Amino acid sequence: MASFEIPTTTSFRPPAVSDVDVRGFWGNRIDAVADRTAMILYDRCVAAGMLDQIDPDRPVPQIRMPFHTRSDGTPDTVNVQMFWDSDVAKVIETAAYALYRKPNPELEAKIDAIIDMFHKLQQPDGYVNSWFIRMQPGQRWKNLRDCHELYCAGHLMEAAVAYFHATGKRKLLDVMCRYADHIDRTFGPRPGQKPGYCGHEEVELALVRLGRTTGEQRYLDLARFFVDQRGQQPHYFDVEAAARGADPKQFRHRTYEYNQSHLPVRQQKKVTGHAVRAMYLYSGMADVATEFGDDSLTEALKILWEDLTGKQMYVTGGIGPAASNEGFTDYYDLPNESAYAETCAAVGLTMWASRMLGRGPDRRYADIMEQALYNGALSGLSTDGATFFYDNPLESRGSHHRWTWHRCPCCPPNIARTVAAIGSYMYGVAAGQVAVHLYGDSTARLAVSGARLTLTQRTDYPWDGRIAITVDLDTPAAFRLALRVPGWCRRPTLVIDGDTVDAAAVEEEGYLRIDRLWRGGESILLDLPMDVRAVRANPKVKADLGRVALMRGPLVYCAEEADNGAGLNGVILVDGVERGRVAPLDQLGGAIAVEVDAKRERWSDWDGKLYDTAKPVLEPARARLVPYHLWDNRTPGEMLVWMRAQE
Repeated sequence: MASFEIPTTTSFRPPAVSDVDVRGFWGNRIDAVADRTAMILYDRCVAAGMLDQIDPDRPVPQIRMPFHTRSDGTPDTVNVQMFWDSDVAKVIETAAYALYRKPNPELEAKIDAIIDMFHKLQQPDGYVNSWFIRMQPGQRWKNLRDCHELYCAGHLMEAAVAYFHATGKRKLLDVMCRYADHIDRTFGPRPGQKPGYCGHEEVELALVRLGRTTGEQRYLDLARFFVDQRGQQPHYFDVEAAARGADPKQFRHRTYEYNQSHLPVRQQKKVTGHAVRAMYLYSGMADVATEFGDDSLTEALKILWEDLTGKQMYVTGGIGPAASNEGFTDYYDLPNESAYAETCAAVGLTMWASRMLGRGPDRRYADIMEQALYNGALSGLSTDGATFFYDNPLESRGSHHRWTWHRCPCCPPNIARTVAAIGSYMYGVAAGQVAVHLYGDSTARLAVSGARLTLTQRTDYPWDGRIAITVDLDTPAAFRLALRVPGWCRRPTLVIDGDTVDAAAVEEEGYLRIDRLWRGGESILLDLPMDVRAVRANPKVKADLGRVALMRGPLVYCAEEADNGAGLNGVILVDGVERGRVAPLDQLGGAIAVEVDAKRERWSDWDGKLYDTAKPVLEPARARLVPYHLWDNRTPGEMLVWMRAQE
């Protein structure tokens, strides 16, 4: 192989969704979103009354989501109707990716009509927010802590970029550029500007996305300002509360840890508060670090990353165990049956991990991206694309099921847009470098070293770890191709054009880095053997003592009553799970199930008794486990991830 110099400073950016054709496992999921989910999301937004609020040609509607009263009897300041714009925005983004996948004139016309509503809603100064224009006029920018104004703006920016890339239509993009200009005039360090930021982070990452699309440096600078300003003193949320005559100490969660504004971001060491807000903040920080080469942000993020993944993350990649704050509690507090683990939070972790790869390929980020994506996030969407999970427990007695909608419908469009945009998570491109972060049957059209590169993956991943990659170029080019070796794979093999490459010799940060002059037509075979493995939790996680979770490849497995009968806590796994049999399960579309040896407790009659001295009889049994993301797609019943184990 020819050697050449790799740039010492690199910024990796994801390809556009339209640059990656996805087939196989993810292709089937994208088809479900395009065929069903996108229109379902639209119809349910209509049924909820969201368009009545957005459309300025309709009468101003009644408030449909009442304000709650706090435990101390004082009225709350926010309800979910305030951020309906964000839910509609994510539906637009989902529809954009669906339209790229499959033309749908009916869906496109419906989305165009919504975009027309936002266009008419926009004020002469560029402001766009249906709640503060139609429902509570005159109240704009007075309560950034609670009212989600910049959060809604961020999701609309993301929708505008996606719809522009998918359809070439600029109307929403132009609306959001005018709104971004208004925000840039309103917020900043200059005299007369507000030194504020949003209580629910999101606009930071959206401004970076908008800046990358338009080439406007001002949007990137504004994203950086919002990141840098957060948590500074005097605290902006105190100042704005006093300005509107409110007690700064009296608000719902009464701690700025809830929205990660308790300290400047570079001083934060522990992941706290609302899980989705934290993930969106860290995603924006990572984007800013990439755009500005800011090592101080990257180092702060590394500390937070280790804090989250080393002490506060479920094996599924789910995060945020508590319903009370939709977020974090104490270290190692990871209950299973009551786990909140919001779908949006796992999506947010996927986003953060993806953006951490902007500073260069590193397995510790890509592995978690894959873990959260395949397990904690994907579980939120049924296989037919019609029903959803908001929270994702790791144990169920049989009463936890997907629903068609929710009073706070953030999760359905969030997981839908993520699935439909999966191609942008799979690859990364920098000067003289291309990285493959996720494996899946796909074709990516990328630009590197002045050449047009087509990378084609052929694989049955995640069911099988064999990946065949072909390299096609319009002209020979020298660049580095980095292929991730997941941490769960112990024996990777790499063959290029029939020649075996010593994987260990070219591995760095968990990626096989291949530096050469590529001429086009090269064939790469990467084999990542998938063994069934038993995973154990840190003994400080009390809920999992004496239990194991089974994994194969990137997938977490669970037992369901549909395969094993009721009483799953009476199933005890025995040694030798790595020798478990794998077989496709027709009921779940050919998904790979795992069958392992076990013992089953059989008890005497418990009628009328709560306690007894009798011992159970242990009978030989077999346990069948299925991928966690597929649970509750068949007959309702119990589910269990962490199984009792015979040590």
